[in-house]
Amino acid sequence: MSMLDKIKRGAQKAGTQATALVKEGSSRVASGSRDFVQGFTLPGEAEKAAKILESFLANPSHPESALNSIPTAVLQHARGLAVFQVLKAGFMFSGKAGSGLVIARLPDGSWSAPSCIATGGLGWGLQIGADITDFVIVLNSEDAVKAFSIGGNVTIGGNISAAAGPIGTGGSVQATLAHPAPMFSYSKSKGLFAGLSLEGTVLIERKDANRDFYGSPVPARDILGGRVPPPEVASRLYEIIEAAEGLDETGVPQAAYVPSATGQHMDIGSNHMVFDAEAH
Repeated sequence: MSMLDKIKRGAQKAGTQATALVKEGSSRVASGSRDFVQGFTLPGEAEKAAKILESFLANPSHPESALNSIPTAVLQHARGLAVFQVLKAGFMFSGKAGSGLVIARLPDGSWSAPSCIATGGLGWGLQIGADITDFVIVLNSEDAVKAFSIGGNVTIGGNISAAAGPIGTGGSVQATLAHPAPMFSYSKSKGLFAGLSLEGTVLIERKDANRDFYGSPVPARDILGGRVPPPEVASRLYEIIEAAEGLDETGVPQAAYVPSATGQHMDIGSNHMVFDAEAH
């Protein structure tokens, strides 16, 4: 076989592989696109957030599921939650877009009405195909909640820092809550936990979606401050949180870890600050 024939065969093989990757990515996006698109209105965002959060939290009917879930103690300690989904796709150029919502815990322990958020961005690199990633950010402080309440943009690592959150049960989880980062970040891709980065990600208040649902331009600080009644469309979201907070972990082994970007389990004592914004 001549050198020219070898080059042609290599080019054909590369083209076939690229086509397969694009088809695979398109298939993954198609399977999740219905949930992604429906989330552009607040009722859709609430339904989507409930599904996402349920996949991150332990199932009260199966307490052992706590070993691979956001810890009950982390949820009970949370001052707020941001739940969103990001679609990333490209061929050479890459783009990402995401939407979701944020809620805050009120002084009486209940949860506020939801405020819609969005994120997006463009990049350059060898990006072939597409993927959808789910994110949950646990807001551990009033300052973190305030960052979402003042309106405008929240830049992870700029306005407020974040760290990959712990997974599991036991004393090591409790230790992380003694002096927690302002926010714990959790992500799932293809149904598996992965410590994907959020550093540099900008989350924007979706004033249009809030206005369309609440009937007037209500600022995020009023929504998250409890001055807007929690809507019925978010009831499923509240029910999932309440059930997970009441999980009885008696008899469940004590084991915890922090997921790496590749899905590996790291000891909680290791450095797990979230840095690389291009990882997700």
